[in-house]
Amino acid sequence: MVEWTDFERATIQDIFSKIDYDSAGHNALTRCLVVYPWTQRYFAKFGNLYNAAAIMGNPSVAAHGAVVLRGLERAVKNMDNIKAAYTELSVLHSEKLHVDPDNFRLLGDCITIVVAAKMGVSFTPDVQAAFQKFLAVVMAALRKQYQ
Repeated sequence: MVEWTDFERATIQDIFSKIDYDSAGHNALTRCLVVYPWTQRYFAKFGNLYNAAAIMGNPSVAAHGAVVLRGLERAVKNMDNIKAAYTELSVLHSEKLHVDPDNFRLLGDCITIVVAAKMGVSFTPDVQAAFQKFLAVVMAALRKQYQ
């Protein structure tokens, strides 16, 4: 079980209370698909992912990015047992979708960049440490089924 400080809990809850899931999700997933083009293989049904402009303008990318960010809200609401909250998603990603678990880290990095850009100077090292810890716990929960 993960131990959360009061600062970490408050920071994570504050970030997610201010985040625009549609915008942040779209921007993070777009960034992931452009910067790490091999991740596009999981999204063949999304249609045209030929270049950055096509990815940015793709409504399926935007919709799925929002789903991902809303999925993180599940972890925010279940910070004391994120692994249990993500059991079904872990099974889905490992057994049905066969997602390389390293892609969770890549997308997490893209989410961090988007959140940092939005928060600006408020994204202090302490805030980043709390956010990175949160994402690391989420990624470990998603990887659970792979073990």
